[in-house]
Amino acid sequence: MKIDFANLGLAYQEHKENIDVAMSDILNKSSFIMGPIVSELEDRLSNFVGVKHSISCASGTDALLLAMMAIDIQPGDEIITTPFTFIATAETIAFLKAKPVFVDIDEKTYNIDSSKIEAVITDKTKAIMPVSLFGQVSNMLEINKIAGKYDLVVIEDAAQSFGATYGNKKSCNLSHIGCTSFFPAKPLGCFGDGGAVFTNNEILAEKIKSLRLHGQTKRYHHKYIGMGGRLDALQAAVLNEKLKHYDADISRRNNVALKYSKQLKNYTIIPFVEEDRTSVWAQYSIRVKNRGEVQESLKSLGIPTAVHYPVPLHLQECFDYLGGKEGDFPVAEKVSQEIMSLPMNPYLTEEEIEYISNNLIKLL
Repeated sequence: MKIDFANLGLAYQEHKENIDVAMSDILNKSSFIMGPIVSELEDRLSNFVGVKHSISCASGTDALLLAMMAIDIQPGDEIITTPFTFIATAETIAFLKAKPVFVDIDEKTYNIDSSKIEAVITDKTKAIMPVSLFGQVSNMLEINKIAGKYDLVVIEDAAQSFGATYGNKKSCNLSHIGCTSFFPAKPLGCFGDGGAVFTNNEILAEKIKSLRLHGQTKRYHHKYIGMGGRLDALQAAVLNEKLKHYDADISRRNNVALKYSKQLKNYTIIPFVEEDRTSVWAQYSIRVKNRGEVQESLKSLGIPTAVHYPVPLHLQECFDYLGGKEGDFPVAEKVSQEIMSLPMNPYLTEEEIEYISNNLIKLL
């Protein structure tokens, strides 16, 4: 048996007819940048999330940049975040010449440990950027309380959690600003790069709209130093079609996760989801001690795996200037040595899940 990790081909084939029609309409009209289809998507995204303003953009990375530019992050400002995530989170902070300040993670959820945030706040701290990793939202209630106490902005990096819930609210509507990615392998992915920024603040929304268009307020009139960060219309067309079926996709992803957990719970550390939250299962990540050997053996059986993430950010060469060293964040370092992601997509069959699980159990 040969397993497809993300099954992007089936994600297209399932809705091929409607996606082809939508993309063909854009091609025939030659309306490739902004326009009605992008506005339609933004309205749909706002309704889905339950937020007042959705501003689409060119990528999840651009979404983070736009959010920080909107709150006027300056060189030397400090933003608190996690060392256990994809590099874009801290990279965008550093790109603006601000300083990423890392806090260790909770070993059960792999999200930032909110109990450790307050200890690293200084007079230079301007924002907290929690990452809702692997599909589950961070402890936003506690993070928002801390931010309120110190007058900080909270930017949720929801690149992996679009559609997840915390209580009765959705990811991207849990803080001052939420950011997500529509990279093809994300739970809701387009056919290239794409992202969005979400806020209930009218002033921030208008500024972000301007910033993604080179700081323009009207044609050739520029109020801010901005960027070319627009989402192209072809990607908006794809997302419009896929968003119609996204609730069903989330349900199927949860079914896959439940089947994995039932099979594996007695053999390894399986993902933990807090009772007041749901996950969209961007990844299904377990912990194994002999990861390299297990990966190679599974690969020989046609079972792909991935490691998210093998090197914590404080140990990445590009952040040497921060002075991070081994032992600074022991939980993140431990998890990075053991984490391993199994195939996760809405199209995995019961037979495939059993094949993956049974072969994995033999290796544990």
